[in-house]
Amino acid sequence: MLVPMSVYILAVLAANYTATWFIPLPVFGLVSVGTLIFGVTFTQRDRVHRFGRRRVYVMILLAAVGMVLESVFLGVEWRIILASFVAIVLSETADTEIYHRLLHRSWVQRVTGSNLVSIPLDSLLFNLLAFAGVFAPGMLLAIIFGEIVAKFATGSLVACLRAPEALRDTVSATP
Repeated sequence: MLVPMSVYILAVLAANYTATWFIPLPVFGLVSVGTLIFGVTFTQRDRVHRFGRRRVYVMILLAAVGMVLESVFLGVEWRIILASFVAIVLSETADTEIYHRLLHRSWVQRVTGSNLVSIPLDSLLFNLLAFAGVFAPGMLLAIIFGEIVAKFATGSLVACLRAPEALRDTVSATP
């Protein structure tokens, strides 16, 4: 449990630190380096679900405390921290509640079902709060779209790396 929790917290902090570093992706617009890192958090959070909701919420709280410290000691802008905090609290809560309502389904269905809501919600909230007024509306939409695609891609890649473990969970759960 400590490994996925630690990876989650470190990925949140690294994503915040690099949130204003953008790279162009053909067709998908601009994508923040932080987004490529943040995609890892979705699968790590889903790994912590097996230990219960309480542990997921403790992990989110620890990430929030880390974000405040990151702003104080590393100079990450408060608008990034505030946007990240709001987006994480709302999207992670939605994800956690959906995931737990899908516990009777396979791991892949739980992850996919919860991520279908949490990834777009996180991308919308974070970018609108962090970058409204910084980028023109068209550019902001391109960033949001690019980030949704990038988060699904990186989250899927990490999920594929977990596939053998997930298969064991599914097989051991069947009677």
